[in-house]
Amino acid sequence: MTTGTEPRTGRGTRTGLVDLAVAHGRIHSDGWRPPAAGGTADTLEPATGQVLATVGVATPEDVGRAVTEAAAAQPAWAATAPTERAAVLRRAALALEEHTAEVVEWLVREGGAIRPKAQHEVGSVLDELWAAAALPTQPYGELLPDTPGRHSVARRLPLGVVGVISPWNFPLLLAVRALAPALALGNAVVLKPDLNTPVSGGHVIAALFERAGLPAGLLHVLPGDAAPGQALTGHPDVAMIAFTGSTAVGREVGSLAGGTLKRVSLELGGNNAYIVLDDADLDVAASAGAWGAFFHQGQVCMTAGRHIVLAAVADAYVDRLAQHADKLEVGDPWTAEPALGPLINDAQLRRVTGIVRDTVAAGARLRAGGTAEGRFHRPTVLSGVTPGMPAFTEEIFGPVAPVVVVADEAEAVAVANRTAYGLVAAVQTGSAERGLALAERLATGIVHINDQTIDDNAFVPFGGRGASGNGSRHGARQSWEEFTQWQWLTVRTTALASPF
Repeated sequence: MTTGTEPRTGRGTRTGLVDLAVAHGRIHSDGWRPPAAGGTADTLEPATGQVLATVGVATPEDVGRAVTEAAAAQPAWAATAPTERAAVLRRAALALEEHTAEVVEWLVREGGAIRPKAQHEVGSVLDELWAAAALPTQPYGELLPDTPGRHSVARRLPLGVVGVISPWNFPLLLAVRALAPALALGNAVVLKPDLNTPVSGGHVIAALFERAGLPAGLLHVLPGDAAPGQALTGHPDVAMIAFTGSTAVGREVGSLAGGTLKRVSLELGGNNAYIVLDDADLDVAASAGAWGAFFHQGQVCMTAGRHIVLAAVADAYVDRLAQHADKLEVGDPWTAEPALGPLINDAQLRRVTGIVRDTVAAGARLRAGGTAEGRFHRPTVLSGVTPGMPAFTEEIFGPVAPVVVVADEAEAVAVANRTAYGLVAAVQTGSAERGLALAERLATGIVHINDQTIDDNAFVPFGGRGASGNGSRHGARQSWEEFTQWQWLTVRTTALASPF
């Protein structure tokens, strides 16, 4: 990785993974090439504003060309021996293992992640790659009952070209969790990473699969803004869009994709409830609540967005949560080892500070934090939050923990479900049975008992409902449902004459 004019040892050279000299101002589409309109963008370090790299910005014309090439390359890839497709995924994992330090550096500097978050993300991506490598050699069909003399089979076939639109908060993981199984199951992929993180969410992936020997034409990496995303979503030769991002943009993606009747996987936002019952261990609950609210500066769809606490323990919980917030260090994750790094950009900073300001103006009390220096926002605790306040109704995507006090379990459930979102909820309680009973009443795709809200891995059916998604699920077994389609096939040993 190079920064400014001073290259670091092993970064941006042929010995590293990402070669910035080759990729400078280019997109990856059957090799590194200038975008059609020649546009470029600088990727900046959120902590300092320093330019880290210059990338090509794709246009709709680039998308059209990539889709055409991907569609031409895909049939041969689908016909490739399953063991060969699996081997490509394994080699990509090995390449990531070899270059982990370099990739962690990109995630820290380009994405503002603290080092443990970046290391965890790389580990999760390795799980995704290994899980995807297992898919091609699994059974892909069923023998069905039929009349004598005819064989009836249901089999799963690739979709064709899959478009992946990925966000900036977990740029590597949230791209790979879709494109790896899609490729493993015989599809071609056109990836549009976010322009906030085009290297860690795009160039790194292109380099990994180049190292892995993926045949030409099967993976295109096209950083860009809304225009190439719209072109990808509306292209008639794209069979599926896997989108991870905001609910507002997800609605637009779903609407546009509907025009061509393509499959859509929407993994969207969340305003997640973290419920603390009156028999919970408050020290544990406050520690887990702080993690759930402040991890990666709150820039996670699974963040504990509303801390719903029974009145009997609310004051004690808020005191403990504020103590955690006050002691957490905020700083540049590249030059120090803080608990929180910077917000991704100035627009996100303005959003977070505005929601905090307006919520306090509406009557909430600031118990910790509430200040920012540059893009570094202090972890913030708000008490006295009620339904209707901005910090209750909106997905903040910042290090803010709004606390809502309720009288009992019934009110806790009602308040938790008082949102259009339905991604994840968590319950802290001294009785697992009590937590399980409450979980049955929560309208979310995921519930954790005696844990915090942030959790995911390659082996679970991850996804939400309502404004958090359209019911699609990411995960090893679920990848078959997402990235293939059923075909019913019958075979007669001898042709049968028809009655006419």
